[in-house]
Amino acid sequence: MSEITRAAIEGATGEDLSSLPMPESYRAAFVRRQDIEMFDGMASEDKDPRTSLHVGDVALPELAPDEAYVLIMASSINFNTVWTSIFEPLPTFGFLDRLGKESVWGARHARDEHVVGSDGAGIVLKTGSAVRSWRPGDKVTMHCNYVDDQDPSAHDDSMLATNQRIWGFETNFGGLAEIAVVKANQLMPKPTHLSWEESAVNALCNSTSYRMLVSGNGARMTQGDKVLVWGATGGLGAFAVQYVLNGGGTPVGVVSSASKVGILNELGVDAVIDRKAAGYRFWSDEHTQDESEWRRLGKDIRGLVGDDPDIVFEHPGRQTMGASVFVAKRGGTIVTCAATSGYKIEYDNRHLWMKLKTIKGSHFANYREAWHANQLICEGKILPPLSAVYRLDEVGEAAYTVHRNLHEGKIGVLCAAPSEGLGIDDPALREKVGEDRLTIFRRHGA
Repeated sequence: MSEITRAAIEGATGEDLSSLPMPESYRAAFVRRQDIEMFDGMASEDKDPRTSLHVGDVALPELAPDEAYVLIMASSINFNTVWTSIFEPLPTFGFLDRLGKESVWGARHARDEHVVGSDGAGIVLKTGSAVRSWRPGDKVTMHCNYVDDQDPSAHDDSMLATNQRIWGFETNFGGLAEIAVVKANQLMPKPTHLSWEESAVNALCNSTSYRMLVSGNGARMTQGDKVLVWGATGGLGAFAVQYVLNGGGTPVGVVSSASKVGILNELGVDAVIDRKAAGYRFWSDEHTQDESEWRRLGKDIRGLVGDDPDIVFEHPGRQTMGASVFVAKRGGTIVTCAATSGYKIEYDNRHLWMKLKTIKGSHFANYREAWHANQLICEGKILPPLSAVYRLDEVGEAAYTVHRNLHEGKIGVLCAAPSEGLGIDDPALREKVGEDRLTIFRRHGA
């Protein structure tokens, strides 16, 4: 690995890189099948990724014809890595075993180690015989939609495919590693003005937010829309508020501290609710929601922007869905992609059906959507919300930080890159975008 990494950092040509022998093994972050019962009986918040995530050598799998080996310079932590590391809502080895039964190539994934990670930025090292559009030496990011395009359900919108999976979560050989194995149709160009770690934190959350708000498969946001964004400085919300601003809408960001209010103000968001300062209690106890608190939230939103939100960008789940359904405008849309506070949802259906509101489910993004979202990063129109960077051998601590919501924006992880700040190929574009804009989350997260 040291020879490959050194050659890549020194700018070796694609031909030179492809001539280097691939190692038999590589360093990666993984969970072990033997550990899936280690947290049995513990509350979710007490489960510690630092004890379940391991970093060590794993065997390099054979490359399928439609795949590429990518030297991962940097990756990032997503909530699905937390789920994998605490074996919730179920151990991900079941996903790997099902994939292993589909084909000869699928069988490679059914191992006793699950290499995690659903984001990454790096350099293509080798490509399979069926890969047409990518070559060794290409600098890339990768999205996490892993789909078999031989299935007719994968066409039109691949997110509706019966065998759609999330790479690094429902497949093996993910991005928190020195090398990743990805399908060619996961690859996208690396933004030339960003460092490796800045490039690595975008694809999953950026693509998800794009589909939820901008795409015809989501809420179809238009100019003038007022959009309530929960967790507006988190991985998803930080991209969502930027899409609302860029699209001529008005974001109403909900955060949990004065420092997070400052981040949104720097991004250009004027309407911000500090839910901690407001003291909302949407649940009076674990079984009962308080409608008076929903009404108070709605009043506060109208006080900021003069109307109810046309769209609610919903991802916390159980804690907020009742409020989200209530405060959405008559005929409005609640678009949801996750349930980080719990997936057993409760809301008052009268406020949905009698006011003709819509709950729209959304899950990641198809290749076209991910590509368009990545292009906006490449053009400097969407900023990476990188707030902190860890080394690969600190991945457990990084995942713990996300699990306990001790971070802002996204956390990057250096994999093959020896230090931060490498990989910037277009300093002129970087200067145009603005160093102060690109480092908003780092400065507030420091």
